Amino acid sequence: MAEAYIVDAVRTAGGKRGGKLAGTHPVDMAAHVLDAIIARTGIDGAAVDDVIMGCVMQGGQQAGQVGRNAVLAAKNLPNSVPAVSIDRQCGSSQQAMQFAAQAVMSGTQDIVIAAGVESMTRVPMGSTATLFMKEGLGNYKSPQLEEKYPGIMFSQFMGAEMIVKKHGFDRAQLDAFAAESHKRAAAATQRGAFADEIVAIDVETPEGVIAHAIDEGIRFDATPESIGQVKLLQEGGSISAANASQICDGASAVMIVSAAALKAHNLTPIARIVNLTVTGGDPVIMLEEPLFATDRALQRSGMKIDEIDLYEVNEAFAPVPLAWLKHTGADHAKLNVNGGAIALGHPLGASGTKLMATLVHALKASGGRYGLQTMCEGGGIANVTIIERL
Repeated sequence: MAEAYIVDAVRTAGGKRGGKLAGTHPVDMAAHVLDAIIARTGIDGAAVDDVIMGCVMQGGQQAGQVGRNAVLAAKNLPNSVPAVSIDRQCGSSQQAMQFAAQAVMSGTQDIVIAAGVESMTRVPMGSTATLFMKEGLGNYKSPQLEEKYPGIMFSQFMGAEMIVKKHGFDRAQLDAFAAESHKRAAAATQRGAFADEIVAIDVETPEGVIAHAIDEGIRFDATPESIGQVKLLQEGGSISAANASQICDGASAVMIVSAAALKAHNLTPIARIVNLTVTGGDPVIMLEEPLFATDRALQRSGMKIDEIDLYEVNEAFAPVPLAWLKHTGADHAKLNVNGGAIALGHPLGASGTKLMATLVHALKASGGRYGLQTMCEGGGIANVTIIERL
């Protein structure tokens, strides 16, 4: 089978809800990363075969085929470049990346941009369901789905609490993990670790136009004690807003190409795709599937967990990566080395390619060879992508 290569991966710095990116339309935010990756690789935008855009809340300003609208808004892509928008919940742009790699590996396309965007300020989480329900237009839960899962309203928060209980964690462990995420993100920012992956975007502020290039959600002074003071989301639980991922605005993009495209466009690959895995499991506990998807990915690739140099496991909630560590026996020191979504934010549809941007650049900085990325997703699904740095 043909190989698929990553030639670049970029992201915006995260914006807090109502923060620095709140004034930017999501279509323009997505267009910004598309323009940036074309500019950085130096290829003719007309050579791109497709753009696959992950986005979860495809309503309001993210409606009307947000991927295609981003291409049309972009300066470096002609309108001859097609696009499609996909929703695999939090794994949307990781799935976009896997679809892009599959297209290249199949030989049907040579240059595909996988990307993601989410303005959680402008299109709030859950709004595409709640707005319809408020208008009396029904619920996503059908009669047959209700028959199979009676009385259950699928909830990520409930799933996170279920993982805490199942794996025997307590709040102190979750808060300590969250504090470490902020500590690692702060250290990475201060040493310039994100400089090669973040593409600055001009934003309006009360002080005038600035180039937004620093993740806005990092708490540089966070401690387990300060995080432990945040109110729990439910009485008797362990999850708080501080040990869960931050609501975030952002966009990201990864360019994936064939060996023929490398030669034709004089491109230098930075990584090779080793394995693409997606699995489905229990939709009620929901967020535990990365554990079992990782088992499958390692089995299919013939690798062991300790052969992987760095891991990016999305910090949707602290118990998810903690359960993943416990299940796989992976080295905590290799996990989310530059912090995760608890500190850096989780812009839903943009998080998949965002994590890949961080992973591939961290591998380069550390001299590591193999990286593994996985993401828990609504409905009890998980993607795993393994790459080899070149």
